[in-house]
Amino acid sequence: MKRNKLFFGTMLVLLSSIVSACSGGSATNTTAKPADPKPAAGGEVAKPKGDPVKLVMYSWRPEDKDGYAKFIAEFEKDNPDIKVEFKPFKATEYNTILANSLQSGTGVDILQLRPYDGAKALADANYLTPVDKVKGIENIPDSYLDAARGADKKVYGIPLMLNNAVIFYNKKIFDDNGLQVPETWEEFVKTCEALKAKNIIPIAQSGKAAYLLSTTHTVIGPSAYGGNEYLQSLLKGSTNFKDAKFVESIKRMKQLETFFPKDFIAIEDKDAQGLFYTSKAAMYINGSQRLETFEANKVAFPIEFMPGFSAKKGEPAQIAAWVDGSYGIAKSSKYQEQATKFIEFLASKKFGQMFSDELTRVSPIKGVEPKHPQLKKMAALNEKNSTPYLLLTGFSQGTPTTKTTFEDSLQGMYIGKLTPEKVAEDTQASADKWFKPQK
Repeated sequence: MKRNKLFFGTMLVLLSSIVSACSGGSATNTTAKPADPKPAAGGEVAKPKGDPVKLVMYSWRPEDKDGYAKFIAEFEKDNPDIKVEFKPFKATEYNTILANSLQSGTGVDILQLRPYDGAKALADANYLTPVDKVKGIENIPDSYLDAARGADKKVYGIPLMLNNAVIFYNKKIFDDNGLQVPETWEEFVKTCEALKAKNIIPIAQSGKAAYLLSTTHTVIGPSAYGGNEYLQSLLKGSTNFKDAKFVESIKRMKQLETFFPKDFIAIEDKDAQGLFYTSKAAMYINGSQRLETFEANKVAFPIEFMPGFSAKKGEPAQIAAWVDGSYGIAKSSKYQEQATKFIEFLASKKFGQMFSDELTRVSPIKGVEPKHPQLKKMAALNEKNSTPYLLLTGFSQGTPTTKTTFEDSLQGMYIGKLTPEKVAEDTQASADKWFKPQK
């Protein structure tokens, strides 16, 4: 019993540390009340013969409810013997509710998995059913399946969507001021200086939630530390976070401070968005999920994006990409066969196309063509030259996680308590507590 309680607490800490990277996430600690330890089960009571099986599906995105109503209706049309209840919770409450349901073995059949270490923690704790053999999984690249892979190398979740971190910019402001889209870091700095000289805030950055600083770093950092080449060296242990190239990426973050709004470290992301929507700021750095937000807010000017910067002019820039959640099957579900059918639907090109069209996302499923013009560009860049969100995909372990340590240290740098070198040292000290280089 003591061991179970210890694991339960550890799992909550790990899940909470990963929430900030996800599309509906928050960097704050959860204050949600624990769920009822015995919630109504999605498949606890055997159904009479002929009565459709009901699968309960957990998600952290209430805002997607209308979309899922359409997806589920399409699935149920071909599978009248299965009913699916989409049951979303607030992102800040999701981890606690999910952990309670998994601990009690009731309440959920299909669950949305936090990416990378969040999914791995649940798989390694034996809460999930492997989905390696489901039909359609062969149409998803292995690098995306890694977002829900256990220590046993089996796959436990079907990737739901890809996110890209990019620099969105107001095309009208750029055109009106005769500004070209910068290709390199040096050109970007000059562009920011030109905007500031015209009393336009160059970048609508929020710093109150530390994960937003990490998102910005994953866009501007790769051209400084070397992107994929540095990542491979880091994972093999031949370099670390104190590497001069990684320190340089942090120095660039510090250099951007003069181009952020006044007191940005205290403003919310919604306020930063407001500066961008009202054309007080020319650029806004965030994930591709914001395209849906822009459309919902009926932004009055054309928005385009920069994927990042080239290390040298003329070379392609690496676009930061990661899987933002997967769907898995609870091992405690009484309806494994029916749950597998639904998971196969989620792995299908049919679902991927509906999902991309309805919720404005890049699907990880091969053959899905986004309709949104900006998404289409992102999908093409993902195939040609992408780099992982380094801190999320490889360093979301530890208590607090190395990713969280890096983000909190960036905040410390902006309030004058830490130097870029100290941010790097603290990040490496965190990794040293748990990270083991690949053999």
